Amino acid sequence: MNYTHYDYLELPPGASLARIEAAYAQILARFDAGVTQNRDDLSLLVRRIHAAYEVLHDDGARKAYDELLDAQAQQADAELKADLDRQVVRPLRRVQEVPATLNTAFSALAA
Repeated sequence: MNYTHYDYLELPPGASLARIEAAYAQILARFDAGVTQNRDDLSLLVRRIHAAYEVLHDDGARKAYDELLDAQAQQADAELKADLDRQVVRPLRRVQEVPATLNTAFSALAA
């Protein structure tokens, strides 16, 4: 699964700068409170949180990042649409197939 910078800071896209700073401080406070995890995993997570904050608190970097996310979303939508358009449409089937000889006999009787 791909996480965005917004995911790491537990924020929705479009959050205000004040909300970004508050979320960043709150998450760091959780780590200071003694979160017990594997040190390597914790270090990687903290680096990603710092990287997310660095991008989201800078207006220019955030705008470029949001444009990248939008482009990725449009590409994913186009791929999904292409996959759905390619799906095979199967002809309708009867619940129970009638053997050809019996079908011929019924057709002859109906005529």
